[in-house]
Order: sequence, then structure tokens, then C-alpha cells
Amino acid sequence: MRTKWFLVGLLAVIAGGVGTRGRAAQSAATPDRALAAFATIQTVLQHPRCQNCHIPGDAPLQLDAGIAHAQNVLRGPEGKGVPGMPCATCHAAGNPPASYGPHVPPGAPSWHLPPPERKMVFIGLAPADLCATIKDPQRNGGKDLAALLEHVSHDKLVLWGWDPGVGRAPVSIPHDTFVVAFKTWLAGGAPCPAAGGAARPAGR
Repeated sequence: MRTKWFLVGLLAVIAGGVGTRGRAAQSAATPDRALAAFATIQTVLQHPRCQNCHIPGDAPLQLDAGIAHAQNVLRGPEGKGVPGMPCATCHAAGNPPASYGPHVPPGAPSWHLPPPERKMVFIGLAPADLCATIKDPQRNGGKDLAALLEHVSHDKLVLWGWDPGVGRAPVSIPHDTFVVAFKTWLAGGAPCPAAGGAARPAGR
């Protein structure tokens, strides 16, 4: 019995220590660290796997080079393609088997672009503009900061960027690193970089 209670007490001490370290790490998220974390966020959002569908026009891009989508695909009135050619015609709820080879349409649940009234453009934006875009509920689908964190952490279409199927490069920064950076950015007040920073070129 003494051994049992000793183990219970030891586990409680360990858990308390982990919680304390977690709170300390969050409190240490200064604005400077938050801005450094946003640089990681920018790298992810402006990777081809993300920005190819976060476009200023109505024709999505494809491949690492960010070329216009074949078959003259368009955004459509809800972001799901035009009548007669919805995204779901070719993009299933998951990637096809690797045995199908390269150059087949990838898939994830609810494959779509943002709707035309809130395009949520990532491509070609300078850091300050990208930051303002993702924080603006009128452009991000009505999400507050907590909802944004939930979205980038668990949305299956977002997660597809790290498992894009045969012949496509995944997002270059690991997803867990991206989520940690997002949390650090939020804990530091979600600051935006100063205007005037350089935008990353499309297809990079």
C-alpha cells in the first residue's frame, strides 16, 4: 500500500512539473519570439501545398511550380468548382493508392478553395499582409484565434499538405513544428510583422 501511494505521489509531482514548464514556456512567448514564430507560419502558408488554392484569381494552381490548373478548373460560386465540374469530380476524400503512380488527382475530405467572397489569399503577400489576412474574421471564415489554432491543428484538408500523395513535395516544415510556432505566436499576442517585408515569390 505504501508503494502504491508513493507511486501516486511521484506521478503527481511529475505532472505538476510538466504543467509548470508548459506555463513557463507560454509566459516566455514575448512579442519578439512571436514574430519569429510567425516567420515559420509564413513559410508553411506560402508553401505550394497551401498557397496553390489561396489565390487572388479564380483558377487554382498546381504542382510545386504553381502553374495554372489543367482542364480550366475554376473556383465556382462556393469554392467547390463550377456547375458541371465540381472539385469532387476528380478529388476524392483521400489520396489514391501509390500504385496508381504520379500525376493522378490527390484527395482529402471536402476538397475546395475558399469561396469568392473571402478568397483568403496567401500567394504573393508580404508578411504583414499575410498576417492581417489570417487574423481578419471577414477573410478567414469568421474564425477567432482559438478557432484558427484548431483549424491548422486538426482540419483534414490542412493536414493533407503533409501527406500530398505520390509525386508531390509535402510542406517543408513538420506539422508539429508548425503548430508549436502557431501557439507561440498566439501566446505572444499574435503580432504582425512591420509593413515593408518582402513577399515570397509564387511557386517557391
